Formats: sequence, structure tokens, C-alpha cells
Amino acid sequence: MTSDSVGALLDSIQRWVDELMPDAERGRRLVTAARAAAPDPSAEVDATVCERVAAAARTGSRHLDLEYVPAGDLVPDRASPGWDPPDPVRVRRRAGAVARVSRCSEGVATIALDGLDDVGLAAEYVDAAFALARGCRGLLLDLRANRGGDLATAALVIGRLLGGARVRLSTVVYADREKQWWTPGLRGDRELAGTPVAVLTSAATFSSAEALAYHLKARQRVTVVGEATGGAADHITPIRLTRHVRGTLPHGYVIDARTGTNWEGTGVLPDVECPADDAPARAHSLLCDSRQ
Repeated sequence: MTSDSVGALLDSIQRWVDELMPDAERGRRLVTAARAAAPDPSAEVDATVCERVAAAARTGSRHLDLEYVPAGDLVPDRASPGWDPPDPVRVRRRAGAVARVSRCSEGVATIALDGLDDVGLAAEYVDAAFALARGCRGLLLDLRANRGGDLATAALVIGRLLGGARVRLSTVVYADREKQWWTPGLRGDRELAGTPVAVLTSAATFSSAEALAYHLKARQRVTVVGEATGGAADHITPIRLTRHVRGTLPHGYVIDARTGTNWEGTGVLPDVECPADDAPARAHSLLCDSRQ
């Protein structure tokens, strides 16, 4: 078995899952599914193998991914390297992923948030978006294209909508520690905190964007309109598994402080289910009716 073989990849996945995942039983299921879906262990890895193994492994964690690197120039990790720092220029060019802020003639505001950039860079854009929404009749928070990112930015948005004192959102359980997540406090707009809010979701809404929707829904602050989200609640970390394969593997699971569970595998289920393209109109009508 060579370092480029399917067997070497599977062994590397097993080694890292055993080390990283705090839920050992779910880790075993993930690895078992990956091995069952893989071809002959002596075969060479390619993009098709990566897709096949990752698809099977996602029955254990929806956030797992495998990327095939044809050049084979990766240096396999011996320790988890963590994420690279964000590029400030790119974050500012996309305005902290605030894609659009608008207000219709009926006074309903829309904030389209297409990602969750690093809070240190994105906060000024998020705060500006909410400042423009102040005094609105209702707010549509559009997360249909949001694939996630910095959970601290999600907590900032949640704090804006809850208002007032800090609120504990969740505990993330890692293999060697636990971390609590709270809203930042004192950033909530008290006027906006009483405004009806609809969160728009699609099947593409993912990861920390799902956390944003889930934590608000669990506190009965919003109405979720659209499609069930992707169902990726685990926290992940990048790992160079072999010379040819870079992966993102789960290393923590979420416990919501209100519900005691999370959205892994199920997604955030909408209160008003409809195709994602229809969600803005459905939510707009809902918010207008709520303030008549």
C-alpha cells in the first residue's frame, strides 16, 4: 500500500477522526461508512474516489469534505494547523459579505448576508446594514446564499436582533475542551429588537449561517421562511491528509443553550416551507400582515 493509495487515505481519515471527534460513536460510524464506500485499498486515489468517500462519510458529519490535489505536493499534517487568517482586502471588497440592503415602499427592509466573514473585519459592515434597517416595519434577513464562516459574526447579528444583555447561545464540545458562545451584548438595537423578522433560507444555507437561523428560531425571535438548510452543525478544521488529499474534518459538536441539541443532519426546518425563490415574497406578506 503506497502513500497515494485509497488505503492510505482511509487510514489517515481514521487517525484524524479518532483524534479530533469528541463523539467517538459517531466517528466510528463515519469511518465505517467511508471504508464501505471506498474501492480496493490498493487503488490510487483520484477526484472520483474523494467524492465517493466524502459522500459516504457525510452520513456521520455533513460538514466533511475531501479535495483531490493532482500535483501531489501537499505535506501531510502531523498536528492540526487551524485556519489561515482572512485576507482583509478581500473581506473589504465584498463589504463583509453584506451583499444588499434595501427597503421597499411598505417599509420592510432586507439585509442579504451572503457569508460570515471574520468579525474583526466584518462588524463595521454588519453594523452599517442594521443602522440602515433601523425604523423598518419588518426585516428580511436573507441567508439563502450564505455558506457560513465566523460564528462570532453570527453572534453579532443575533445580538442585534435580540437586543439588551448578553445571551448564551451554545456550547461547542471538542475532544479536549468546551467553549461557550454568547452574543456580544450592548450591540443590540432596542428599536429593532421589537421588529418582526423573517429569516430566508435555502438548501444551500450552511454551517454557521444555519447556527444563526437555528439560535434565533430556538429563542422564538424569528420566522424561518424557505427551505430546510444543509444540516451541517459540526465545527471543522482543515487537515492535509495525504500528498494528494486535503480535507475538512469535524472536531466539535454544538449544543444549543435553549434546546440542548442542534441541527446536524436535519437542517434548520422552516416555519413556512416554500421554494427558496418564493421565500422573499412569502416573508414580505407575512411581515406586512403582522404589523397591520
